[in-house]
Formats: sequence, structure tokens, C-alpha cells
Amino acid sequence: MAEMTTTIYDLTVIGAGPGGYEAALEAAKLGLRTALIEKDSLGGTCLNRGCIPTKTLLHSSELYKEICDAERFGISAEHVQADLNNIQQHKQTTIATLQKGIAALLKAAKVTMYQGLGTVIDTGTDDSNKDHMKQVQITADGADPVIIQTRQILLASGSVPSVPPIPGHDLPGVMTSDELLSWDQEPFSSLLIIGGGVIGVEFAGIWQALGTKITILEALPSLIANMDKELGQSLKQSLKKKGADIHTGAMVQSLESTQDGILCTYTEKDTVCTCTAQAVLIATGRKPYTDGLFADGLAPSMERGRILTDEHFQTSLPGIYAIGDVNGKLQLAHAATAQGLHAVHQIAAALSEDTANRAVPHRNSPVLDLVPSCIYASPEIASVGLTLDQAKEQGLVAKSHKILSSANGKSVLSLQERGFMKVVYLEETHVIIGAQLLCARATDMISEFAVAIAQKLTLEEMASVIRPHPSFSEMITQVTTL
Repeated sequence: MAEMTTTIYDLTVIGAGPGGYEAALEAAKLGLRTALIEKDSLGGTCLNRGCIPTKTLLHSSELYKEICDAERFGISAEHVQADLNNIQQHKQTTIATLQKGIAALLKAAKVTMYQGLGTVIDTGTDDSNKDHMKQVQITADGADPVIIQTRQILLASGSVPSVPPIPGHDLPGVMTSDELLSWDQEPFSSLLIIGGGVIGVEFAGIWQALGTKITILEALPSLIANMDKELGQSLKQSLKKKGADIHTGAMVQSLESTQDGILCTYTEKDTVCTCTAQAVLIATGRKPYTDGLFADGLAPSMERGRILTDEHFQTSLPGIYAIGDVNGKLQLAHAATAQGLHAVHQIAAALSEDTANRAVPHRNSPVLDLVPSCIYASPEIASVGLTLDQAKEQGLVAKSHKILSSANGKSVLSLQERGFMKVVYLEETHVIIGAQLLCARATDMISEFAVAIAQKLTLEEMASVIRPHPSFSEMITQVTTL
């Protein structure tokens, strides 16, 4: 028998990833009595099985590679070893530290945390429910179910790896990113990566730096096909230069265990081909996670597994919102956070209208149509706004200006790979509408261009800022100076 709590929450958030916990914090700041439910670990996919652990392993592997190559800087280093068990311990310490920080923020904000699976059991849409009060049941192992009442619900349940029905996908040694992130044995001699998107190329960077022979099979005509073509071409050249074998337009047919490893059969240009690797990573994207989110018959409108929402992230059920990966709009942690903040502002405004004597402070929502995309490869890749092709498709009269990193002092002294910076602008006014970066610290510098686009700055205004020398950011001045 489920126990009913007496507390009525203004907002209940299901899922404590970057979208969920940031939304809960914002709701609390706005004066809403807020509950946050998480069935696994605080921080969601991003902190536990995504952004943070991936970048932690990438940092360790790149540091190992840099030490091995230290002679380029006039430094000798002997007996350098990469201990994956110790690297995994560093990863876990990083995750635990960040989890403690999030927990402290939630406690200080007086957000009530519930551990367990949150299931919507009453959507508040029944005609007999005059107050439109909703109910969520929380189920945890070893405890009786708890039911809480809430005025509004925000779904932030995230996503899980998507595995296509390739024969042999369940063989030992065939993994998704979840399993590979926890690998603590000796580095593989060879790794086949199925999928050349963000996940695939970042894992390629990690294992390539550890000395693993990498093969990438991508079904689309290019790597990172959703970004500027030149970025994908340059990334492919960089990976191949380091020894990777890359095949685009390649369709995987099957996986099979052999004495020599896992045999992959694929077609490329109508030709049947094979390759063998010690292990296989399936990196073909992620799908929304909705298991157990709704009681039977209560789910909102959905399409191909994703929850459909309007421009304010409200579902087809009034007062129930969905943000982040579960709505399938844009699978990025910072996009989920931005969507969550926007939704919370809508919720707070609605509650202030429905509840007498409630004053909700005004806070600005993020600019939702301006989301930077970043790939933590080597060199880093970052993009925001429009590419030149996209601008022309929209009928804009635009041009681009590109500079190479080979003339940047910080890039040269730190022996960075050849890279570039490109800015897209309106031809008549010089207003900046996009930027694409492939260079060291690209993921940090892209925010300057995001601000410039949001504020409709011109090339001249961007170039007028004095940037320190030597620094990577000097390239921003150079690329905005015609």
C-alpha cells in the first residue's frame, strides 16, 4: 500500500540530471515548493555516464599522450604508463566531488529529494479533480511506495544508448558508451567504433591517445554530419593522421566472434568488406528514456519514443512539461538546462496567476535558439549559430572569413595541431550570425561568439576588444578583422 504525503508541492521534477536539478534549483529560487526525484545517481547521464566521465578520461588519456611526446618540448620522460584502473578511480572521485556539490546546492535551496522511480499516476485532468492536482508515485527497492501531490510536473528523465538490431550486437566485447566508460583493464589493441558522431569521435580520441588502433564505420557521408562540412573533413584528417582507419558511407551488416577478435561485415560503395577488432563500441546515438514514467493510459502525446512539447516545453497534458533528451529536440546537457530554466519560468508565471497573493520575481530565460555544439576531440571543435551553407539556404546574403591557427603564438608555442577559426556574417551590415572553430580551447572560446550573435554585434565591434597576448583568444580578433 502506497503512503500519501501531506505536503503539496508546487513543482515536482523527475530526473536529476543537468536539466532536472538546475530546474529544481531555479524553481526554489523563484519561491516554489519543489521536489526532485531521481531513481539512480544524482547528476543523471551527464555526470555519471556522459559528459563528465568522458571528458575526465579524455583529459587523462591526452595528458598521457602529451607526457609520452614530451621530447617535443625538450623534456625527457621515461617509463610512462597509463593505468586504467587508477584513471577510473580519478573519474569516480571527480563524479563524487561534483555530486556532493550538487547535493549541497539542493539542500541549501530547500529542494526535497526523493530516491526512487517517479511515476505519474494522476495527471490532474479528470473532471472531478477541480484543483487539477497531480500525483507522482515514488518506488524504491526495499521501501514502501510513496505518493506525493503536486501542482506541476517537469519530466527530465534523459536518454539511454540506442543500439540498432545488428546481428551480434549482444556479443561479449560489444559495448555501448555506458560499458566502455567503466573499462578498467588493459587498453585494447584495437577498437571498432560504429558511428562517427560526437560520441564516436570522442571515444576515438580517448583510446587513440592510449595507443589503441581505431577503426570508425559511419553510415553517413561524413563524420559529425550535422556540423559544418569543413569541421568533419578536418577531424577525419586529424584522426587518420594519428593512425585511425575511417570509412564513411559504410553500413554494418553483422558482428561475429572469431579467434582473432570480433569480425564486422559491412558494405561500402556496394562492396562487401570486413574488419576485425578486439572490442566494438556501438555509438549510434541515444534514445529518450520513458520507462515507468507514466501509469498505463496516462502518457502524453509521443512520437518515435520522444515526448512531444510546445515552444514552452509543455506536453499535451496541461501542467506537465518535458525537457532535455526525453523530448528529443536537442541532446545536449546545456540545452537541457536552458530548456529547464525556460519551463520553470513558465510554470512560475502560471502558478502566480492561479494562486492568490503569490509574487514571483522576474528572471530572464535563456536564448533557446542559440545553443553551442562542442566536440572534445583533439583539436577541439565548437560551433554556434549558422554555417555559411545554412545562411544561404535561409536566403541570407552572407559571407565567411577564415583564419588558420598556425599564426597564433599560443598555438605555435604549445605545438597544437593545425586548426582554424571561421566566422559567418551578413555581407551588408557585418553582423555576426555564426562561427565554427577547430582549434585548442575552441569549447571555451565559442561562448564569445554566442554572446556576439545574441547581441547582434558586428565584426568591427567584436574586433575592437583588446585580448591578451599571447592567448588563443587572439584568433577571435584576427578572424573578425577583414
